[in-house]
Amino acid sequence: MASTPRFKVYTADKEYVAAFKYPSDAAVLISALGDGATIRLGHTQVVWTEGHEHQPAAESYDFVAETIHARQMR
Repeated sequence: MASTPRFKVYTADKEYVAAFKYPSDAAVLISALGDGATIRLGHTQVVWTEGHEHQPAAESYDFVAETIHARQMR
C-alpha cells in the first residue's frame, strides 16, 4: 500500500499547493515558487524556507534533501 506524501509545499502566501514523497522533488517546485515558499513535514513543521537558506534550492536539490533530512532528525 502506498504511503501518504509527507513533504508539503506552500507558497509565500501560505497557500498549500502540492505534496511529495521525496524532498528533492519538492525542491524543484520550491525553486520555481521563489522566496518565502516553504517545504513542510506534514502541514506544520517548516523544514525549508526558500530565500532564507544557505543557498537557493535551484543550486542543488540534493542539498535541500540533505538539509531537510537533518532537520527531521531534531
